[in-house]
Amino acid sequence: MSPASISQAIQDTELLTAMRESALVYPIVMSTHLASIAIFGGLILITDLRLLGVAMKSMTISDVVKQTRVWKWIGFIIMVTCGVLLAGSKLASYYDNPYFQIKLSLLALVPVHALIFRSSVYRNTDQLDKLGTTPRIAKIAAGTSLVLWLGILSAGRWIGYYDRPQEHPHAVSMQSISK
Repeated sequence: MSPASISQAIQDTELLTAMRESALVYPIVMSTHLASIAIFGGLILITDLRLLGVAMKSMTISDVVKQTRVWKWIGFIIMVTCGVLLAGSKLASYYDNPYFQIKLSLLALVPVHALIFRSSVYRNTDQLDKLGTTPRIAKIAAGTSLVLWLGILSAGRWIGYYDRPQEHPHAVSMQSISK
């Protein structure tokens, strides 16, 4: 099976078809996705700016990370769930969209980022607080996080603006030449 036929089969499932064709469900899922991006993204921004040492300096890194962790997870779970439903409902038109592919590639780097910096930064905040100044590794983690999430957000927004190139009606395709 080709990627196009697999994408079409996923998109044509009963759930995703019903969602896509609903006058209410699709907009509600889209709005929920955007709201959860705002919640999750805002909390990521707060955490990253604190790690960079440019915001919330009166709070310890540990306090910022611990107080936002549960809300980040809630926002993340809702965001991803809605995103999967939205992408699946239009997968036949998204699978070859370069911005969709960029978004998925960047999303695949998120757990890599988490694994790289988990022990040295995100699960080591008490030690970071004792240092007095934010170490370079924490700033690299925060900067990388910001780049990843801004890239994901931007690529996600650009998905809707991609137009597949149309073959010129008089152009001769390589397939017709080989026949």
